[in-house]
Amino acid sequence: MARYRGSVCRLCRRENMKLFLKGDRCYSDKCAFDRRSYPPGQHGQRRRGKISDYGVQLREKQKVKRMYNLSEKQFRLFFKRAEQKAGITGSNLLVMLERRLDNVVYRLGFANSRNQGRHLVKHNHFLVNGKKVNIPSFIVNIDDLIEVKEKSKNVQVILDSIATVERRSVPQWLELDKDAAKGNVRNLPVREDLTMPMQEQLIVELYSK
Repeated sequence: MARYRGSVCRLCRRENMKLFLKGDRCYSDKCAFDRRSYPPGQHGQRRRGKISDYGVQLREKQKVKRMYNLSEKQFRLFFKRAEQKAGITGSNLLVMLERRLDNVVYRLGFANSRNQGRHLVKHNHFLVNGKKVNIPSFIVNIDDLIEVKEKSKNVQVILDSIATVERRSVPQWLELDKDAAKGNVRNLPVREDLTMPMQEQLIVELYSK
């Protein structure tokens, strides 16, 4: 499957907001978005022209897709599943993305970014309810227990991430036990738990064309 291999800092600059794709670097003075908060490329500093309604919708979809580190095919599949569920499609979509295992690993502080969370999940560093799960798109449910495998508790990147978890903070729908390197899903997330600025209705309008 094709995956973006370039500089992720360019993605933040392209979407004109921090997507926190680089872990702790995003909180430091080395953050590329803070230093150059204009689109990448040789014409990035020129005045932006008027953007169409379609362009606004496309940018919103690209922003959320890049934030959760998904391909277009994966994102569209999640959208179709959100459409089939009862409730508001846009909210369903964001809540489902939040419940992905790679995102939960990141939210609990076991990884510095969602991309790192995906990498760690695929390399068998975590258990869900005592069973090995290496599928980043695995959807967690209420009362699920996510823990670092015993053999992985000394992996340096995990230790470093847990040490700086206060900087990112753990959302209220999750509970973290730092000493035991485990966390559980207290409640399922709701739209209000997502604090990043996202206009999911624009994504629904884009896919409804």
